[in-house]
Amino acid sequence: MRKSHPIRRVVLATAATVSGVVLLLSLKPSSDPASASAAGAAPSAAAAGQESPQGGTGAAGTTTVDGNATQTQYGVVQVRLTVAGGKITQAQAIQAPKGGTSDQKTALSVPQLNKETVAAQSANIDSVSGATYTSTGYKQSLQSALDKVKAAGASSSAGSSAGSSSSSGSAQAQAKTVTGQVAQTQYGPVQVRITVSGGKITKAEAVQAPKGGTSDQKTALSVPKLNQEAVAAQSANIDSVSGATYTSTGYKQSLQSALDQAGG
Repeated sequence: MRKSHPIRRVVLATAATVSGVVLLLSLKPSSDPASASAAGAAPSAAAAGQESPQGGTGAAGTTTVDGNATQTQYGVVQVRLTVAGGKITQAQAIQAPKGGTSDQKTALSVPQLNKETVAAQSANIDSVSGATYTSTGYKQSLQSALDKVKAAGASSSAGSSAGSSSSSGSAQAQAKTVTGQVAQTQYGPVQVRITVSGGKITKAEAVQAPKGGTSDQKTALSVPKLNQEAVAAQSANIDSVSGATYTSTGYKQSLQSALDQAGG
C-alpha cells in the first residue's frame, strides 16, 4: 500500500494539471465575443452621433392665400398667391373657365396673367385680349387675395409701390371699402362698391344691377367691363357699354358717389 502512494501522487498531479489546462482553454474563447461586441459598439455610437445634427430646419416663412372665387359669364375664377419676404413669388389660378372655347382661352390667358401678377406685384395688370371676362375675374380674385394677405399682417409690398415705414404711412396705405348710393334706372337699381388703397381704386364691383329677362344678359356683359374700366380710369369718367346704356349710366352715378365718399 505505501509503495504505491508516490505513483498515486503523480497520477493526481497529472490529472490536476490536465484539468487546469482544460479550464484555461474553456475560458479563453468566452472573451472573444465580448471583445467583438465592444468593437462593434463604437461604430454604432458614432453613426448615432452623425445622425443627430442632420435635422433639417424649416424653410423661410411663406404665406399661401386663396382669393375669393369670382363668378364670370363663362365660369368661376379663383387665384392663389404665394408670398415670401413681402413679395409675390407665385400666382396661379386654381379655378378658371373650362369647356368648349373656354379651355383654349384659359390656356392662353391664365399663364400670362400669372406672370404679370408676379412682375407687377399688384392687381394692376393688363387684361388678355380675347379673354376679357377671365381677366376681369382673375384680377378681382387676385385683389381679394392681396387684401387677405394685408389683413393677416403679412409685410407684403404687393399692391403698393413701396412699404410704409411709419404708422402714418401704413394708415394711408390701408385699404377701405366704400359703397356708393343706389342709382335708379329704367330697368332696376345699380349700386357700386369700390375698394381704395393708397389713394387708388384697387377694386370696383356692382353690388346691385338690373336683373330678370334680357337684363341678366346685359348686366353680365356690361358690369365686368365697367368694373375694369373704373379701376383703369381711377374715376367715374368711363365709357358706357354699348347695348347697356341705362345700366352704364346708373353705374357711373353710383361710382361717382362712392368716390365722393372716399374723398375724391
